[in-house]
Amino acid sequence: MNDFDRLSLELKLRNFSQKTVKAYQFRVNRFLSSIGKPSVEVSDLEIKEYVAGLLDREEPESVSQAISALKFFYLSVHKRDLVIPYPERPRSLPEVLTVEEVRRLLSAEDNLRHRLLLELLYGCGLRVSEAVKLPWDQVNFEEGLLTVREGKGRKDRHVMLPVSIRAKLKSYLDARSDDSPYVFNTRSGHLHVKSAQNIVEDAARRAGIKKNVTPHTLRHSYATHLLEAGTDIRIIQRLLGHSDIKTTQVYTQISTQLIKNVRSPLDSV
Repeated sequence: MNDFDRLSLELKLRNFSQKTVKAYQFRVNRFLSSIGKPSVEVSDLEIKEYVAGLLDREEPESVSQAISALKFFYLSVHKRDLVIPYPERPRSLPEVLTVEEVRRLLSAEDNLRHRLLLELLYGCGLRVSEAVKLPWDQVNFEEGLLTVREGKGRKDRHVMLPVSIRAKLKSYLDARSDDSPYVFNTRSGHLHVKSAQNIVEDAARRAGIKKNVTPHTLRHSYATHLLEAGTDIRIIQRLLGHSDIKTTQVYTQISTQLIKNVRSPLDSV
């Protein structure tokens, strides 16, 4: 069994998500193809030099993924613990829409199916991969809940189904004559992520929004607007499916409304 096969076996034994498996296999295969000798003979310094070369060509987030893959490979296959620091990521805050911009975005979409996609992305804070793969049987109209199965980190979670779209979504699903299990179906399965991205970008352009709007922008906006409405940050953490509260706390830095509501001490002088 070669190194790549041993890696694939270790990944399978840990039951990682298919996305993680493919990413780690790609990264390790790329590394093995470039080193020119058995992986067990590669020194820590050579691995660090390889990673430094990646930083010249790729974004820090991509390089971090490569480091994680290499660390997993060496630890699981060669029982060797690599000490490689992750690159610092730019500390830019995520782009969010104002409530008015969200209204304009939704109003700019006349296609019912596309509008429902936009409303679920924003109204439920879904990741784009979760939205396009959403099965209709995970939509509970009686309880007003939507169940996300195996989100990021393979975790399940519940989110509230917006009251404003329940009747419209139910009518849309009831009118369907196909037997597809997906809310946003296609002939070959479910809507592709790229297609969903195009739908969001096209609606933003028609709405005249100058910001760089992606499906994840709607998720960021969902979290920020919940925070501004007074929702406890730990509830937001659960709704988003974040493992670490620190990930959710970034929205306290984004919210300008919270800042506007603070009274300056100068006004009390």
